[in-house]
Amino acid sequence: MKRLAPLLFFVVFLMTAVAGAEPVSVQQLRVWRAPDHTRLVFDVSGPVEHRMFTLQYPDRLVVDIDNARLAEPLKDVDPGGPLVRSVRVGQPESGPLRIVLELKAEARPRSFMLKPAGPYGHRLVIDLFDVKAVEQEVAESKQEAKSPAVPERAVPARPVARERVVAIDAGHGGEDPGASGRRYRTHEKDVTLAIARELAKLVAQEPGMRPLLIRDGDYYVGLLQRFEKARRHRADVFVSIHADAVPGRSANGSSVYALSEKGASSAMARRLADKENASDLIGGVSLNDKDDTLAHVLLDLSHNMTMQDSLSLGDDILAELRHVGPVHMHHVAQAGFAVLKSPDIPSVLVETAFISNPSEEKKLRTPAFQRQLAAGIFRGIKRHLARTPSAPQLSVQAEPGTEPAREHVVRKGETLAAIARQYNIHVDALRFINDLGRGDPPVGVRLRIPSKHGDG
Repeated sequence: MKRLAPLLFFVVFLMTAVAGAEPVSVQQLRVWRAPDHTRLVFDVSGPVEHRMFTLQYPDRLVVDIDNARLAEPLKDVDPGGPLVRSVRVGQPESGPLRIVLELKAEARPRSFMLKPAGPYGHRLVIDLFDVKAVEQEVAESKQEAKSPAVPERAVPARPVARERVVAIDAGHGGEDPGASGRRYRTHEKDVTLAIARELAKLVAQEPGMRPLLIRDGDYYVGLLQRFEKARRHRADVFVSIHADAVPGRSANGSSVYALSEKGASSAMARRLADKENASDLIGGVSLNDKDDTLAHVLLDLSHNMTMQDSLSLGDDILAELRHVGPVHMHHVAQAGFAVLKSPDIPSVLVETAFISNPSEEKKLRTPAFQRQLAAGIFRGIKRHLARTPSAPQLSVQAEPGTEPAREHVVRKGETLAAIARQYNIHVDALRFINDLGRGDPPVGVRLRIPSKHGDG
């Protein structure tokens, strides 16, 4: 009994300390609406323990936060969104702080805590996914995978050319404002979206080309999800648009960057890559659900070719931006940008101007300058695609002497490792390109096989 006394004393001490701990302060709520989900971000004074459960008739999400109190009443949520109708808060004298979200439709919630990053302290993030919208997207994806690229009743002797898809990535967004101007407090996320939309208009007007906006609103998209979306839509090029800031006010002009796995080509490129790669921490991405394959991009011969194509694309865009205004770097710089790590799509990051330069910040705010920048980037993309053979649709027949269609239908008894050896590519690269999980793919699945020239 004497031996147990110290232990009992310690347990009682801990319980007393927890009971008397200062409540965590819930300070404010921000709501961001993306096409596939609605995000609620609660600023809190420290880490919190919380629980969630859903109710029906009507649909509600209940969030209980232990040892927490409201610092001030939460602002009303705009009821015009697709999912959240209203937010109610219950503050009992004892027990958890209860937050009830009145929903317009059934939603699947996901929550996680974020540590302090950028301008924010601790945050509790709740993502609400519309169940019907998610089910519809999954069904459409399955249908698209089953549909043959070329109708069987009209198999051409040569592959049929398709529209060239230009993936346009407006940097930052939502919780992540990016850099801010000193004179007008212009947010980078707003400027990049405006330029991206202007570029999308130009691409849409060009015969044989189609734009793909990675984000088309004020919400955050994770860095890996950005190029994954481009790959799902078979993009031919990927252009990420930004507006940099540096400590001084004199830096000016445009710059273009490509990926480097061997190290940054300059101190500025390294600084910029480090800053951009930290966007997930600011924008709010849970790091607990990343697949091991996505945590690092495996390079094979096709990716090496893609990196060369990226440098070529960057040279073309930089040459055209010289007609818009000054350039800060006269060659394409390289660094380890996470957003550029697609293994099969030529990808560049364009710093349109320095938002930290008062003169350039003022110009970046004007639609005229935004259109000029978009036009310069567009001309560079056209120059690059004009020299690049159009990626064919998959076909089931090819003329003698031509390269066969770059797909493989899994047969009974085949393993992914054997298929990778057959095409002389790394098994993990094959797994990555086809979004495969662990294990071997089921019989009948069509696998994309990157060609030696890169499969865009």
